[in-house]
Amino acid sequence: MADLKTNLLGFAMNSPIIGASGTVGYGVEYEELADFTKIGGISGKGLTLHGQYGNKGERLWETPSGLINSIGLQNPGVQHFIDVELNEMLELKQKYGTVAIANLGGHSEEEYVEGAALLSDSAVDIVELNISCPNVKNGGVLFGQDPALAAEVTQAVKKHAGNLPVIVKLSPNVTDITAIAKAAEQAGADAISCINTITGMGVDVKTRKPLLANVVGGLSGPAVKPVALRCVWQVCNAVKIPVIGIGGITCAQDVLEFILVGAHAVEIGTMNFVRPDAAFRIAEELPHLCQQLGIKNLAEFRGTLQL
Repeated sequence: MADLKTNLLGFAMNSPIIGASGTVGYGVEYEELADFTKIGGISGKGLTLHGQYGNKGERLWETPSGLINSIGLQNPGVQHFIDVELNEMLELKQKYGTVAIANLGGHSEEEYVEGAALLSDSAVDIVELNISCPNVKNGGVLFGQDPALAAEVTQAVKKHAGNLPVIVKLSPNVTDITAIAKAAEQAGADAISCINTITGMGVDVKTRKPLLANVVGGLSGPAVKPVALRCVWQVCNAVKIPVIGIGGITCAQDVLEFILVGAHAVEIGTMNFVRPDAAFRIAEELPHLCQQLGIKNLAEFRGTLQL
């Protein structure tokens, strides 16, 4: 069987598979469903400094081959996470070796910095920086849509995150994702994860109203995989730091496709809504598929796409 052990930012993971933020809670909810030794880590529900209730009304809608959401970053806040939910993630780490990743969002640079400072004094392993949040001070522009803003917030968070490695999670809703990736790398990012959701919407012709209360939302699931794969390939060829692939992964072959184009690890998200044990099932399938394809070591297979 292939060796699935993966080193990500100095952490030894049992496999390259990580539960994506917002789809697996803080991990403990899934403990009775599957074997956590099969996956490498958990990226917890997205956090903001003070917490927020999220959007009102309809927030999830199934689309052909995907899911559109407008949750609005509902979360308990960074300090509550440190006091309560992080303890649950650390219990999983102690039992199974899963890496604990905190996903941090914000609406201003100051919020990101304060959140990072709090996390730096906690026992979390890695910070995943969600820069797809609106920058209120700059007219609602997303940090992840402007290279200068992306670099600015990345540098500020790195300065206050202590010894914690920082992964910067990129939005695909840009003209050139490599420009954002390079800016984050130059500002000190330790790794890149991509992609976040693609902006979309749905409408009801009978009621003549939007399907989501917030009108627009983020599209995820199998429908976005070709876009995600393209973005990961481009970013892997643009930066020297590790890249984590996210977007539409439903099976072991999808995992290998992302690793083939250069990804060090992958995050599985929407598929967890289809079946809660999806990430674990895919992790179990992966070594068998590697054996069929003659892949003995993922590190040697990584980035070997032939053009």
